[in-house]
Amino acid sequence: MAGTQRWPRVIIFTTPSCPWCRAAKEYLRQRGVPFKEVDVSRDAAAARDLVRRTGQMGVPVLDIGGKIVIGFNRPQIDALLGLKKK
Repeated sequence: MAGTQRWPRVIIFTTPSCPWCRAAKEYLRQRGVPFKEVDVSRDAAAARDLVRRTGQMGVPVLDIGGKIVIGFNRPQIDALLGLKKK
């Protein structure tokens, strides 16, 4: 049923100039997945946390229910969200 999907917590680490970040956010929006965006170019603490958690500073990075996805990896995102291929 529409509107009853329970999603894991999704945080996406981005920068304003990142085209893959925009693509990942649009991908989530199209699927109705709520997310929190963290702009690491404006949040130094979040940038340090990102490096601590992933070992790198590239974006986008998604935290889906505590599991890290580096880059806009659709199959991995779909698997963690429980989305089926159509």
